[in-house]
This record gives sequence, C-alpha cells and structure tokens, in this order.
Amino acid sequence: MNIDVGNQIRYYRKENDLSQAELAEKIFVSSQTISNWENERSYPDLHNLIELATLFNVSLDQLVKGDVKAMKNAIDHSNMDRYGNLMMLFTLLSAISFGAAFKFSDGWFGFLVPLLLWMISFYFANKIERLKKKYDVQTYKEILDYMENGEVIQHTPRNEKKFKREKIIIVTCFTAAFGILVLISIFLFQLL
Repeated sequence: MNIDVGNQIRYYRKENDLSQAELAEKIFVSSQTISNWENERSYPDLHNLIELATLFNVSLDQLVKGDVKAMKNAIDHSNMDRYGNLMMLFTLLSAISFGAAFKFSDGWFGFLVPLLLWMISFYFANKIERLKKKYDVQTYKEILDYMENGEVIQHTPRNEKKFKREKIIIVTCFTAAFGILVLISIFLFQLL
C-alpha cells in the first residue's frame, strides 16, 4: 500500500516552521507519533487528520492527497487474500498427507509431515488475524465516509456475543471440512 500522508505531514509541518515536538504539542500527541506518521510506520486516525488539516489550513483532501484511493484498495485487496489462499493450500496438503500417512505409515512418526503442514496453515491463519489488527479497517472506513460524505458515519459497536458465535461457527465448519477432506484422502489412498 502506497500511502503518502506521511510526506504530506512532513511537508506541511516544515512549511509552518514546526518541529515534530511542536506539532505534537499542538495536536496533543507525542513527537514519536509524529515521527511514526512521517516515516509511515503508522497512520493517523480521522480525528488527528482533521486536527492536522485544520492546523495546516488545508483541506482533508489536500492532506491525504491520493491516499483515499490507496485506502479503498487496502480494504478491497489486502494481503489477507494471499494468506487466505496459502492457509487453504496448506490445509488441503495436510488433509491429503494424512491419507497418505494412514496408508503408508507404520507408526506415529509418519504423521509428522501432515501435522507440520497443518501447523503451517494455522500460521497463515494467525497472519490473517494480525493483518486485521494492523490495518484498522474501521478507521479507514471512517476516513472514507468523511471524504465521500463530508461527515463521519458512526459505526455501531460490534455485538461481542454475535461475533463470538460467528467465530465458533467458522472454526466448526472449517474443522468439519478439514475432517471430511482427511476422510476422503484416507479413502482414496486405501483404493491405491
């Protein structure tokens, strides 16, 4: 993702003859936060973007420049797709290798490869969860709402019970699908 707001903040900060510490003081953040924004290690939230635009006397559109398109792209096309595909691939390979292990293995040692493949699939599932936290999609959506509608559309808070139920259903369905794939793999290898 190529977000240029860090350079914009640096440019307008220097145009206004402000140090990072002075700018931080004016918008009530730390100078480390300003440094992180300017070096693209993090991205300001909507409140801070509005504060910066007001302080620099520029429109929010000028401040974020072409970043709105990049944010839309981040929402639509993130690494989650790639990690999701890799997770599914290693899950499928794991299921197939379980069938081969049942057919050709004499002991538990033969199940190390399927278990390793299964652990790799969970590694990619964990990467997906980390990306969800890294790309605060809700923050991006709020910025997009502001840019497109001129106001922040308040998002309703997530219903935690419903969220947990959905997670349980997803994990249960994924586990059931994995089990079915393992059984199919065992059956097919027994036919060989």
